[in-house]
Amino acid sequence: MKAAQVIPGADGGRIEVRDIPVPRPGPEEVLVRVRASGINYGELKYMREHRAGNPMTAGVEFAGEVVSVGEKVKDWREGDRVMGHGRGCHAQFVIAAPLALMPVPDDVSWVDAAAFPNVFITAHDALVSNGELKAGESVFINGASGGVGMAAIMIASALGARPVIASSRSAQKLERLARFGVDVGVNASRDSQVEAIMAATDKRGVDVIIDTIGGSVFEDHIKSLAVKGRLVNIARLGGASTAQVDINLLWLNRLKLIGVTFRTRTEQERIACIQACARDLLPSFRGGKLRLPIDRTFPMDAIGDAYAYIADSQHLGKIVLTAD
Repeated sequence: MKAAQVIPGADGGRIEVRDIPVPRPGPEEVLVRVRASGINYGELKYMREHRAGNPMTAGVEFAGEVVSVGEKVKDWREGDRVMGHGRGCHAQFVIAAPLALMPVPDDVSWVDAAAFPNVFITAHDALVSNGELKAGESVFINGASGGVGMAAIMIASALGARPVIASSRSAQKLERLARFGVDVGVNASRDSQVEAIMAATDKRGVDVIIDTIGGSVFEDHIKSLAVKGRLVNIARLGGASTAQVDINLLWLNRLKLIGVTFRTRTEQERIACIQACARDLLPSFRGGKLRLPIDRTFPMDAIGDAYAYIADSQHLGKIVLTAD
């Protein structure tokens, strides 16, 4: 089968489509024929850091058809339409844990299904499980035009958060984000985040911040939070990995600083995140309310072009790889 693999190198890995054997499912595993897989910005960082070891198939989310199941699998059968979260998804076939799969309705395309798992699981975990966002609370989401940012906007809006505040360095993207649930847009290239948030919340600050930028905006985040506010960091796209913290604000406002990642989660914890997302969001996904816009699709053989496109950061929504 074809698989897009990260080949390690002294100066960082490179992506290359190779022929590798079709995997065989174990007694408690499912083999899926992949029809489409979502591409995520974090894959670029992983590729650049892969300097030693064996080639690894890229990709963490997919949609396709079940082709075989292990003897102990009871929930799925051959022909089921599924989407899921896992490893090695940029391939024509992938092995998945049964509880890492979610059903795909017949009227949903493979491309739309492949765009759902990773970003909505990540955003739900950050916003609901860790951020504990409730109806009527306010939220600020930076890097809002990326997949996770847009998923967080849509979830927050669906939960009744008010106002939903989002930032981007592109005025054009902010204008387009308004139709997905953004009440207040902050142009990060010119506006003061703290001033904009205080103006939008009557100087109270926001209850929850979903941060994808990291150290370069960390101090502003602390200043932007309301009493008992929660800051949830899911990425460090701004480059800086360190920041200063005003302990007086942390203490006086009783703030919570939370980091989330799949890298240090056990398999049981990863499955729990998937199941929580499925429980809370699948009804809205089936109803068409939680669907990310698809910016562009690429065939698997053009994954190098897809990586270059996502690195350029001009897209809005998801980039999806289609399998032959």
